[in-house]
Amino acid sequence: MIFLLTISITGFSQSGFYDFKVKTLEGDTFDFSTLKGKKVMIVNTASKCGFTPQYKDLEELYETYSDNLVIIGFPANNFLHQEPGTATEIREFCTSNYGVTFPMMEKISVKGKNMHPLYKWLTSKALNGVMDSEVKWNFQKYLIDENGKLVDVIYSKEKPGSEKVILWLTSK
Repeated sequence: MIFLLTISITGFSQSGFYDFKVKTLEGDTFDFSTLKGKKVMIVNTASKCGFTPQYKDLEELYETYSDNLVIIGFPANNFLHQEPGTATEIREFCTSNYGVTFPMMEKISVKGKNMHPLYKWLTSKALNGVMDSEVKWNFQKYLIDENGKLVDVIYSKEKPGSEKVILWLTSK
């Protein structure tokens, strides 16, 4: 009986942040378990958005805090089709226009019926244990601490290098 109860409980347990594996723009596997001990910012990106210049701010933040911060971009075409490009086109755009060196993942859906499992985790308190949220637009940022715990969501209008983000990055 205890064995069956253990199987039932285990079957319903949710994945933690470090359990995720995603594909990069180049098709390689990116294992989130390699991020242990670092702060992580997850951002849904788009090439044809009014917030697209935040790529520059994200890259500057990444370069400044690369010792303890990993920024991960997830191109998404969920808002007014502002990310129509292929993986090759997205990589070229990010590199040539903004010099992006932080990890960029394959294009995914960040809302709706095809929402990627990572974004289900980020937006559901039942899964992340911290808060519910909704992805409202491109360049929404999720902050994950060194232990893989969701800390906060930063909405699109707030720049990546805002005082709130810097305080989070510089706190122990």
